[in-house]
Amino acid sequence: MPSGSPSGGPLRLFHLSDIHFGLEDRRALDWVKDCIERERPHAVAITGDLTMRARHPEFRAACEWIQALDVPVTVEVGNHDIPYFNLYARFFAPYARFKAIEKLVETQLDLPNLAIVPLRTTTRAQWQRFPWSNGWVTERALGHTLEAIDALPAGTRVLVAAHHPLTERRADGKLLTINGTRTMEVLAGRKVMGIMTGHVHDPFDMVQQTPAGPLRMIGAGTLSLRIRSTPPSFNEIVIDGDEVKVTARNLEQVPTPAMQIDRIPENALPPRSPEEPVSPVATVPPVDPPVH
Repeated sequence: MPSGSPSGGPLRLFHLSDIHFGLEDRRALDWVKDCIERERPHAVAITGDLTMRARHPEFRAACEWIQALDVPVTVEVGNHDIPYFNLYARFFAPYARFKAIEKLVETQLDLPNLAIVPLRTTTRAQWQRFPWSNGWVTERALGHTLEAIDALPAGTRVLVAAHHPLTERRADGKLLTINGTRTMEVLAGRKVMGIMTGHVHDPFDMVQQTPAGPLRMIGAGTLSLRIRSTPPSFNEIVIDGDEVKVTARNLEQVPTPAMQIDRIPENALPPRSPEEPVSPVATVPPVDPPVH
């Protein structure tokens, strides 16, 4: 079985996240689309938050943009993609607005000796806390992911795609990805190459130590106007054998080490306190764009 692309070389993925149609950065999106058309990556993984408020016009714009990408695409659901104001739709048809691209949502991509396996971290409601913006890996969601991994041929390399980083960020149970610690340990035990996520709008590339071994955590920045401490960006991920190289590509040509934060923030808001992680480039906006 080949170890990379069909020609035997490395595999190249583009990892996008948090596009937030409704508050998208049009210049950044045009640039990314041009990169995809010119460079033809083997696949594109979008790890959630296609929209700002899950409104129909936002989904239409998101679906049109994604459908124009002439490469294999998998799309994860983010917390902003579940209806916010329409509670009936949130509880009874939370993913109906993905209909135009439903075949791409949480779809496993099978590339030469590499599988991108989805993991759902969004829920319709969380009795433990409100608002419902942070992550929760339910037993059912984790079971689906593990079944997919275990069904792969022996030796297949695996990347997992989810929206929320899995770190359980606080001990008070308020701001964390519920069941994240156990999930990281289980994925590390399956020897996955890494988990790709979004949500915090700043890129990162770090290793989490678990009792079952290390787990690579790769986060993409945003392609929206809701920047945190980095300009809009996406990750280029090159897989060559067992090596994974991550480059945070951006229009400002900021080097990757200056783009990446070194720990996961407790929320997805701009850093306003000294203890919150800030990337070396530190392009923190004075105010966050208003959301209507």
